[in-house]
Amino acid sequence: MSIYRIGIDVGGTHTDAVLLDQHNQVISETKSATTEDVATGIYNALKKIIDEAQVPRDQIKYAMLGTTHCTNAIVERKRLNKMAAIRIGAPATLAVKPLIGVPDDLRDALGRHVYLIRGGHEFDGREIVDLDEERLYEIANEIKGKVDSIAITSVFSPVTQSHEQRAGEILREVLGEDVALSLSSEIGSVGLLERENATILNASVVNVAKTAADGFINALKAEGIDARVFFGQNDGTLMSVEYAVRYPIFTVACGPTNSLRGASYLSDLSDAIVVDVGGTTSDVGVLVQSFPRESSLAVEIGGARTNFRMPDLVSIGLGGGTIVRIQENGEFSIGPDSVGYRLPEKGLIFGGDTLTTTDVAVALGKVELGDASKVAHLDKSLLEKIYQKIVEMVEEAIDKMKTSATPVPVILVGGGSILLPEELKGASEVIRPQHSGVANAIGSAISQVSGQIEKVYTLDVIGREKALEDAKSIAMNEAINAGANPESLVIVDIEDVPLAYMPGNATRIRVKAAGELAQFKTHEFV
Repeated sequence: MSIYRIGIDVGGTHTDAVLLDQHNQVISETKSATTEDVATGIYNALKKIIDEAQVPRDQIKYAMLGTTHCTNAIVERKRLNKMAAIRIGAPATLAVKPLIGVPDDLRDALGRHVYLIRGGHEFDGREIVDLDEERLYEIANEIKGKVDSIAITSVFSPVTQSHEQRAGEILREVLGEDVALSLSSEIGSVGLLERENATILNASVVNVAKTAADGFINALKAEGIDARVFFGQNDGTLMSVEYAVRYPIFTVACGPTNSLRGASYLSDLSDAIVVDVGGTTSDVGVLVQSFPRESSLAVEIGGARTNFRMPDLVSIGLGGGTIVRIQENGEFSIGPDSVGYRLPEKGLIFGGDTLTTTDVAVALGKVELGDASKVAHLDKSLLEKIYQKIVEMVEEAIDKMKTSATPVPVILVGGGSILLPEELKGASEVIRPQHSGVANAIGSAISQVSGQIEKVYTLDVIGREKALEDAKSIAMNEAINAGANPESLVIVDIEDVPLAYMPGNATRIRVKAAGELAQFKTHEFV
């Protein structure tokens, strides 16, 4: 019996979907307009690929979704959980309050249930003071019935989790299983404020993730499909629905990472620069051993600084629907605003009234699309200058992502990549693979499942070898919990950073394990 899988990726302009067979060959693909409620766009794309493919629905066993639900909720300050934020860090952190530096409108949207209690650890794992369990019981009774999600952050919890875990036990005892708990040691790395912000944002979008998961599962059921559902996360791998609802913040920025993974698969390259040109923006990222290179910098999400894993990307305001404005004196500007998914009605080549980058490419004969006669009146010499500027914008972004002057392969994906030429400065070759327009959905469908751990170890106590083995074991368990087949697991990344400012020969170890999806057993098909 053949086994099929669905991959869907929701972008700002388009929702892309693909259906793959057991050999990861594309059976059907589509692009649909992203709808305001997101779910409708997902359902439309899903229905199109299923109707086109005409494969038995009971043979579709996996469905993967890369979505902007959580990102949109944070940016728009809508549909966020009623939540509480508890920091375990008095008296050491009294000078810096929780949510400091977070925009006022986001702070208001998150609510005012913010607490700072006694507890926390030193950098070497020693307790600063005992955890104030009495105060935790008071807080639990105070917020009972008022919140449905809680963020718990303790000082140096990546070194020692015990206070966060005990706080979670107390809150669970009083509030029951229905309240979602987010522990900072499971989400961010060393750096109290950024880790705390990441944990608070995670707690704020738990309901959004649940709604997205339920909507996707219901859309599949409406089409008669009973498949295992996975969500894309921002390191280019997948996680189960249960994992996604627990750690929804990891779905932020999964779109560009899906494109990078899809580009790697379609081009059969493991190390390259990927340019993903959408309708509104272009994202430029780097593939390292087939996975997106991760950013080492703090990343702002909705105005809040965070430090959990995120892809290293450069985004520019250039896409297929980007608006081009020409002044009377011959000067011009490109974007950053775009007509987005309304290109088929707004673009000149489609009978609209707005000059876009796609119109420029068609007028110069670079692309065959729409009615070229509608842009034949434009000044070709000026259009050449505009097109050259478009290319330069992409070349500058590529140059920013390179670590040396040596030319590297560049893979072009995304619907808007038709704008770009066959040669680019700094590229040893320009590759435009088949199905590149839906590389993001393909990346979602073919991705592996991963687990990652970042922890500080005191090598004088445990020794480097034992520390590495412990980190590898935790990472592999995380991958299995996320839905990976234990037999297929491999360690894909190890980072060991000595912390010279800490005593005891301390080091921060980060390990990522990845593997194939846990397979259905034969009897599950019967």
